Amino acid sequence: MSKLTREFLVQRMFSDAKNYPYGFSRSGDFSISESKALSEYGCLIAALVDGQIQPETNEDNELLAAAFGKKEPESAAEKAWVKYQKRINRPKLGSVYGNHRPVVVEDDIEDDETIEDDLEVEMDD
Repeated sequence: MSKLTREFLVQRMFSDAKNYPYGFSRSGDFSISESKALSEYGCLIAALVDGQIQPETNEDNELLAAAFGKKEPESAAEKAWVKYQKRINRPKLGSVYGNHRPVVVEDDIEDDETIEDDLEVEMDD
């Protein structure tokens, strides 16, 4: 595998097919400038955060500090990355009907069968 460089990562377009299958600009979560900054700098920031490359410039150090919450995001790329992280890590909402299957208790099944048996007996009479 080739060694990742800063120049290579800046040239690569960042995308997240899992969370944003139609792209950042079509999601409605990001403005045009935010989606552009995220697409341009997302690969670089992700590699810096994951430790795949070491920060080479002062800009890289500032991107890392903003990504880890050590400073307020100032540049468009920093703001877009922080917003992106908040969006993909937000808690998933459950359905208004609940997100668990109903639990069937064995006593309930026996009671239902008993009622059905009683109804059949009464109908036979």
